Amino acid sequence: MQRVRHVMLALMARSRNAYRTLTDGACDRRGRLSALALPLIDDPMRTLPVLSLRPATLDDAALIASIHSSSWQATYRGLLPDAFLDGEVTRERAAYWEARLGAPGGERRIVLIAELAGTPVGFMCVERQPESTWGVLLDNLHALPGYQGIGAGKLLMRAAEDWARAQGETQLYLYVLEGNAPAIGFYERQGWTFAGAEPDHMGGVDITALRYVYRLER
Repeated sequence: MQRVRHVMLALMARSRNAYRTLTDGACDRRGRLSALALPLIDDPMRTLPVLSLRPATLDDAALIASIHSSSWQATYRGLLPDAFLDGEVTRERAAYWEARLGAPGGERRIVLIAELAGTPVGFMCVERQPESTWGVLLDNLHALPGYQGIGAGKLLMRAAEDWARAQGETQLYLYVLEGNAPAIGFYERQGWTFAGAEPDHMGGVDITALRYVYRLER
């Protein structure tokens, strides 16, 4: 009987050790899996880059022209001739912004540049049109292709609305190239409404410009 008792105790000890080995292994595996599932936060106090706006000056003419032409090259591919987008557009926009930023009447318009952590990513130009029955013209609103969808366009648009409202105006309007579905969708999501179409000429071809308007709330 004594010998049988020793054998049973030995078997029970071996079972406990085996169970401990299995459960320890499972806990270890669960720990490793949990560690892999959790995101690694190397600096929980780190802040994300923020968007900011600053007024443009004549010294920004080349920068704005570069953003403008890059935006056209990405957005108007298939809508305007490749020869224009790949060649003339860069020179044409450079001359345009050099002349426009240096032209008189600066008090009737504002040009703002959007920056992400100091890097220029977009711009807008809004201008009062005393002879227009449509209100204030949002003449340009562009973000670099690699920075679209981060909120730069919305921030620039809100700034245009605030500026126009401060001038005592009640409506903004803009023109968008027919076929530019992404831009049309963006404007409509922001509350702009279609208000007509006009023939125009751009990049050496005839185009249709769609007019959109936005009523300013007091």
